[in-house]
Amino acid sequence: MGSKTTPFQLRISDAAIAELRERLARTRLADEPPLEAWSTGTSLSYLRELIEYWRGAFDWRAQEARLNAFPQYKVQIRGVDLHFIHQPGRAKNAMPLLLLHGWPGSVWEFNRLLPLLAERFSVVAPSLPGFTLSFQPGQPRFGVEEMADIFAELMSDVLGYGRFGAQGGDWGAFISARLGYAHPQRLTGIHLNYLPVRRDRLPGDERDWARQLARWTAEESGYIAIQGTKPQTLAYALTDSPAGLAAWIAEKFRSWSETPISRDDLLTNISLYWFTGAIGSSFWPYYARAQGGWPIPEGGKVDVPLGYAEFPKEILRPSRALAENTYTRITRWTAMPQGGHFAALEQPEALAREVTQFFDSI
Repeated sequence: MGSKTTPFQLRISDAAIAELRERLARTRLADEPPLEAWSTGTSLSYLRELIEYWRGAFDWRAQEARLNAFPQYKVQIRGVDLHFIHQPGRAKNAMPLLLLHGWPGSVWEFNRLLPLLAERFSVVAPSLPGFTLSFQPGQPRFGVEEMADIFAELMSDVLGYGRFGAQGGDWGAFISARLGYAHPQRLTGIHLNYLPVRRDRLPGDERDWARQLARWTAEESGYIAIQGTKPQTLAYALTDSPAGLAAWIAEKFRSWSETPISRDDLLTNISLYWFTGAIGSSFWPYYARAQGGWPIPEGGKVDVPLGYAEFPKEILRPSRALAENTYTRITRWTAMPQGGHFAALEQPEALAREVTQFFDSI
């Protein structure tokens, strides 16, 4: 590992934990319309119970210790104090693998997946720039294109991996795809559990994809419009109110998952956003994409080996024919039996098997 890196251990102060509990005790909840619970957003009864558990029973110190059991580091790249886990592989000549989360996630998503992958890979799992442990107020903010460049620099220039694989979902999938487009010479391959394809060109025979997009736009995409146009206004509310932050994030975990996420996993993830004050900066990739367009230009190709795990409750699931317009070397496409958008938390064993089998095959 390069000399630029410094070991890191997370230690949230007792005062910050006490202040969070005080804020939770003073929560003023909104009423709920006389409609079915969750039909207009986070359920009032659910949020009330979640807040009480967070304030009284949730053991942050135990979760903090679990995170600190992983070897963690920080390094300065392009004005960002970048946080990452670097777990050496147990196998001889373990292949380097960049493991990337998305929004509203964090490296905590990988707390069970990462040890499984370390049987075969040397895993590097960074906090995305501007997300949780890779955030400081006033730092530069980056979209997908710049994040891909930062991670290419981390893997090759800082850690010395000439070639590496990449795996991701959500923004991690976008960044992995961008790496395959912009830095193909550094990639052995990419594995995705969310498949980014352009949404502005719809072939006439893609009726199912058109239906998916119509439902997504009508029922689930409001957060993209807010975070992509006026993110700062929302950031004030969620940075000031832990209950509001929990409601905003918990609704996504519930809506996009098939397998329920435990309260401890959910609250560890939410707590990382709360203690770091990073929720506003985590909106930036949405704003950058709204202002700058799709991260792979129209007509651009990702010409590295691709493996895709299609989970049945994923938010959008393009056809293989549609994906082949962008990804020219799809070598593995697996319909998974169970799971949703947060596959690393929902189905870590199944995802680890798929990732391993894909990279073994190439």
